[in-house]
Amino acid sequence: MTDLMERTRVQLIVFRLDQLEFAVPIEQVWRVESLVDQTMTRVPRAPAFLAGVTNVRGQVIPAVDLKKRFEFPASERLPKARILVVEMEDQRIGLIVDGVSDILWMPTSKIEPPPPMIAHISDIFVRGVAKENDRLLIILDLTKTLSREELQELRTMEALEGEGE
Repeated sequence: MTDLMERTRVQLIVFRLDQLEFAVPIEQVWRVESLVDQTMTRVPRAPAFLAGVTNVRGQVIPAVDLKKRFEFPASERLPKARILVVEMEDQRIGLIVDGVSDILWMPTSKIEPPPPMIAHISDIFVRGVAKENDRLLIILDLTKTLSREELQELRTMEALEGEGE
């Protein structure tokens, strides 16, 4: 979180998972794509959180269902669902969210470290909590939502999928 606090303001992309609002620094996101426009190809024996692989602007990328990754209850995908394409260790990954609601500038003075209980549970990917009027935004580090082992597994599946074409 130190890099966030070194700036006076940070630009965030706000997205929803169920009824919760999350935010990420805009520089972590390469693209935002409509899920409706994407064809998802399932990958056999993939982890439960992997929705499949999809073609984004000519590049085949694995798509992770962020709700499954964060162990949210299963629910129907909404028409406003989006894929946030982020880069993790030189690999682009699509993260499926319920919708992108906002892009905003947030003064870093409004960003607090996560409460101890949240920090203890999810210290890997929660960077902080921001208060914006009556909203509470959980700020994530999307580049840390998958472990190195999970990223390697996705690379292997992506390579196998590419050989099948």
